[in-house]
Order: sequence, then structure tokens, then C-alpha cells
Amino acid sequence: MSNAEHLFELQSTHNPHRHYLPVEEKLSVGPPGNLFLFGGVGLASSITAMERTTGRPTIWATAQYLSYARPGEIVDLDVLVPVHGKYNTQARVVGHVGDREIFTVNAALGARPSEISAQWATMPEVARPEDCPPVDHWQEDRADLHGRIDVRVVKGRYGAARKEGGFSEDGHVVLWAKMREGLPINSSALAVIADFVPSAIGNAIGKDAGGNSLDNTIRIREVVPTDWVLCDIRIHGVHGGFAHGRMHIFAEDGTLMASASQSVILRIRE
Repeated sequence: MSNAEHLFELQSTHNPHRHYLPVEEKLSVGPPGNLFLFGGVGLASSITAMERTTGRPTIWATAQYLSYARPGEIVDLDVLVPVHGKYNTQARVVGHVGDREIFTVNAALGARPSEISAQWATMPEVARPEDCPPVDHWQEDRADLHGRIDVRVVKGRYGAARKEGGFSEDGHVVLWAKMREGLPINSSALAVIADFVPSAIGNAIGKDAGGNSLDNTIRIREVVPTDWVLCDIRIHGVHGGFAHGRMHIFAEDGTLMASASQSVILRIRE
């Protein structure tokens, strides 16, 4: 895949097992003066690196986040392939800036011959994206990552509304998301979108809250052509300063493309 198919510009080297990612403001989030690489971009770039190295599609991948990469830094992604079988590969990526490890990603890649295809997770019946209000901080005029994805609220409290009404009854948020700049929905885009789970924490607890991801796991069932994806998010619980939740990601036609889960350090901004 070319870089034009991704939010990020992952560069290959003469070594097929090493790639590098320049960290730019447009890949970052955080308060002014303290931006850092969005965790979902770390997972997404690792998926792309492993798919380039092995020539196989991702089945599942999980990232553990260890440190922050800042705009102006360069993250080296080293791909290790301990097992490469007939149909599937076990691989991992170590993303680091110099000797400072930023994230580690473990994954399985491949595909097996099979005529069986089914799904039991169903997409909620919801309004179309054009009939839903945008999330206020995912605005096109922003220079950071928030300006590059169009996000619409179907169900849930965002912005000032998060502080109204106390705890959510069900911890449930539903969003539409679309990549701007004509970028397609592919495995790396799904990995970025999967990192929206922490955005639902404020809705769940009724506070201006979010969190820093400890991990991000995505399981890819089937990637199909679609402009918008529906993010069906549930925060399962909060305890001891941590939150846990999951997401189902559907294409516009109801195809379950992926499921994701995360554990998050709870941050209250008030």
C-alpha cells in the first residue's frame, strides 16, 4: 500500500524488517505544548509495517503503550517474525525512539481457505451520519489528528453534556466515523478508530473525563468498502483508577469489520 492510503507516512528502509515513522502534529493529540503520538497511530503503523514485511493481512493485533513520542521525533519500527507458517504468521513490532521504547505490538497475520462466513454481532439501527451532530473537538480546521477524522454522535454525551446527569445507565456510546482527505477504510484506519474507546468514558461516568490507553487490541473479521464506519462502544466498568471497554466496528451495510478492546488510565479533567 502507498502512504496515500494511510493517515501517516510510514517509511520503508533497505531492511524489510525496519520502517520508521516521523511524528507530526497531524498524528498527535494532547493539550497545546504537550502533544504526543496518538496511540491508535502507533498500532496502525505497526500493522502496516507487519503487513508490508510479511505480505499477509492482519488477523489480530494488540499494542502495549509504554511511553510517548513527541512531534519532531522519529519512531523506528522493528518487525520480528518468529513464526511464518503456511497460512499464518506470528509477528511483533517494537516501536522506539533511540533506546526509548514507545510501544510493543504483537500480532497474527494470514488467511486460510474457507467458505464459511457469518456474523452474530448486529449493527444497531441508527440515524444516518448526516443526521447526527459532529463531535465538537473533531473539527476539520484543527491541525492535529482531530482535524483528520469526521466523527458524529449517534448516542452518548460529549463535550459539556458529559457532566450532565451523573452515571450513564448503560455505558453505551455510538459514533459514526469517516476518514477525511479521501483516505480509505483499511486495516490501519480501523486500528486508529479502535482507539476511540477512551472517548466514551466521560459519557459513562458523567464527568469531563478520558484516559491514557494501556493497551489497544483489534480483531479484524473482514474489511469491506465503506465510507463511514459505525463505532458501537461500551464501557464495561471503572475501578481503582482504571476503565475497561470494547468497540464493535461496522461498515455502513452492517458488516462487522472488527472488534476492539482497551484498558485505560482514568483521567478526570475537572
